[in-house]
Amino acid sequence: MVGIRFAFGTLTVLPARVTRWDRDAARAGMLWAPVPGLVVGLLAGGLGAALLLLGAGPLLAAVASAAVPALLTRGLHLDGLADTADGLGSGKPAEDALRIMKQSDIGPFGVITLLFVLFAQVAALAALYADGWARGALAAVLAAVVARLALTHASRSGVPAARPEGLGAMVAGTVPAGPAALTTAAVLAGCAAAGGLFSPYDALRHVLAAAAALAAAALLLRRCVARFGGVTGDVFGAVEETAATAALVALTLARP
Repeated sequence: MVGIRFAFGTLTVLPARVTRWDRDAARAGMLWAPVPGLVVGLLAGGLGAALLLLGAGPLLAAVASAAVPALLTRGLHLDGLADTADGLGSGKPAEDALRIMKQSDIGPFGVITLLFVLFAQVAALAALYADGWARGALAAVLAAVVARLALTHASRSGVPAARPEGLGAMVAGTVPAGPAALTTAAVLAGCAAAGGLFSPYDALRHVLAAAAALAAAALLLRRCVARFGGVTGDVFGAVEETAATAALVALTLARP
């Protein structure tokens, strides 16, 4: 329960009493990260599906599904995405870029990145809801789960922290490769099973979409570690939003 509470307490605004704040709890929490993602995804997909069935249309259903994760995280992941974009786009040395990321305002790189990422998420969800409420809702669930799985990978052994304090320092390098691989296998199996409710082809599509999302998140993580010297809480938010967006976009490709 320590790990589940840590995961819900740090990754959502849902009630969760975090009883321990140490690296052992962080390791367990990051291994359980896909679980709060599942809850967030079910709420997002459920709202989108309900609106679509009530006649609201695919676009409004997509907006609702994109809004729920933002609300359930107080926008922290989107804020991390914007701050990371400002840091990467600043062209300044690592120390100065990290200082830019800690500032409360959002610069032009952050604004542009937020705009296009949210547009991409809504556009992808709208296309998937146009194929039916079940496909749209499942896409919202898959994106939320895989996005949190990307955080498990961002916390694995060998990934350094850019600062000595903060969430990044707490969770960086805590997750061993073996448990991370087991968590990944469980999530991918779940993606295949969910897609298989439609067809064997959809089972493969959903696994490939999850893999594409993890690959996109890994590329961003690698860039941030090289640029900033490690990860921060903002980088975790950027990794999460990148994985979610990549998963949704991948699901729109080669639809049956």
